[in-house]
Amino acid sequence: MRRDRRPRRGRIGLVALAAGTGIWLVTSGSAEHVRPPLPSAGEALRAVAPADGITPLPGSPPTRIKIPAIGVDAPLTGLGLDGEGRLDAPPATRRDLAGWYRDGTTPGSAGTAIIAGHVDHATGPAVFYRLGALRRGAVIEVPRRDGRTAVFTVHAVEVYLAGRFPDQLVYGPSPRAELRVITCGGPFSPGTGYQGNVVVFAHLTGTR
Repeated sequence: MRRDRRPRRGRIGLVALAAGTGIWLVTSGSAEHVRPPLPSAGEALRAVAPADGITPLPGSPPTRIKIPAIGVDAPLTGLGLDGEGRLDAPPATRRDLAGWYRDGTTPGSAGTAIIAGHVDHATGPAVFYRLGALRRGAVIEVPRRDGRTAVFTVHAVEVYLAGRFPDQLVYGPSPRAELRVITCGGPFSPGTGYQGNVVVFAHLTGTR
């Protein structure tokens, strides 16, 4: 994995700028657009963080993401930042593909790892179309290049409007291994796409 020599605070700010605008994963949808599921209020973050995390793993790039509860089993590609400091989206032609921020934390190691993917395309649903249907306690598996699989447990699912995106809450540092899975969500306009993001919060609870 390419090492990022920028200060940690600067790196988080650049990624947050992308998601905070609400346009980093915008898709136009189709004329018969059907909104993807959104999380219920019962899946929101709680004041007390779950205490069942385990010792983080050494860094190793991820290769896939599996979310059995919503039928996701997708390859991962590395994502960088564009010329405006926003996180690049996976190629629009690959509805089955998700991406991870390759200059940040690798999933399973200490810190906050970021995985992102499209919710839909003009022709229909994409990899994270059902992300908002996840519930607290769901399992996310991330196979890695070192042969280990990092197993995460979801502890919250939220939807944030672009102008109210909580950058530090989503991208801030963590002493344990955490994961954020992000796609577009919230209100939808045929002219501008989705006006927010669905964010899944998860933490490392197992390996194999």
